[in-house]
Amino acid sequence: MSAASKAVAPRGGELAETLFGLARRNSWNLGLVGMLIAFLAITKLIQPNYGAPAIQGLAISILPIAFAAVAQGIVVISGGIDLSVGSMMALASVTSAVLMKGQGDAFGVVVVVGVLLLGLAVGAINGGLIVVTRVPDIVVTLAMSFVWAGVALLILNTPGGGAAPWLMAIISGPLGSEWLPKALIVLAVIVTVVWLPLRRSTLGLSLYAVGSSRLAAFRSGVAVGRTKIIAYALTGFFSALGGLALTASGGVGAPVPGSYTLQSVAAIVLGGVSLAGGRGGVLGPIIAVVVLALVRTDLTFIGVDPNWGTAIQGAILIGVVMLGSIVAMRKVRA
Repeated sequence: MSAASKAVAPRGGELAETLFGLARRNSWNLGLVGMLIAFLAITKLIQPNYGAPAIQGLAISILPIAFAAVAQGIVVISGGIDLSVGSMMALASVTSAVLMKGQGDAFGVVVVVGVLLLGLAVGAINGGLIVVTRVPDIVVTLAMSFVWAGVALLILNTPGGGAAPWLMAIISGPLGSEWLPKALIVLAVIVTVVWLPLRRSTLGLSLYAVGSSRLAAFRSGVAVGRTKIIAYALTGFFSALGGLALTASGGVGAPVPGSYTLQSVAAIVLGGVSLAGGRGGVLGPIIAVVVLALVRTDLTFIGVDPNWGTAIQGAILIGVVMLGSIVAMRKVRA
């Protein structure tokens, strides 16, 4: 064997080991991708006409829920939970719709920036109340969900207002290929620009540290209170993005929170984020949102009663959580 072949062999082995390690670290996400492909195949089998236009419609419909899942995922990773995500989305949606109605594109940009700042502010208020009062997150955010929902209804008590044409156009239709929806590109770009730098920063490490063990994080010099407030502020930011997506997809403001909070919790559970905190990411919940949407679509196609459809989704979540718990216990024993 020549010296060159000897040099290549270890490199090939190192590459295989690196790929194996990467696959092992992302095994949950890979499993979700497999589920996504399987449900896409089932959908195509049930409805042969399901094609590019349906994929574009699916992308637009899941965009608000995907932002809600990212919002919930960030705060759960930090060891908390936010039951006001849906209410913050409603507040952002009606605020943007009322301010944009009858205005030009330039003013629409100002409104979008203002609504995102509003999301940061209301999220920070949630986090500040939790840190100052030391009342459990679930209690504070449940109470604040009524506050933000009430404010949203005061601003706009029925669907109305308007959306800037550019805001609606930015998520409508394909980009390049008919199989590549603009809504999916918008989601990918925003999450990549915000989450990836955050995940690799000191703040990102602090979020995971606080979620894993608040006491250990405190002893390591992490500002636990400040980190939690920032986590909730980021949750408010992504909730505001979800509200803007609601306005963009419907062209009007949506004052009723709907079930976005529960859907966001379901997505992070299926997406591999530990409700105990300190483990998970945002990619899994986004894939989980698409999987759950396809489940609902398939059940509709085969004529299943919507109530049974909700029960079936719950059964799927329970099954996935039980499977994840079994795998985690085996890893601990090993």
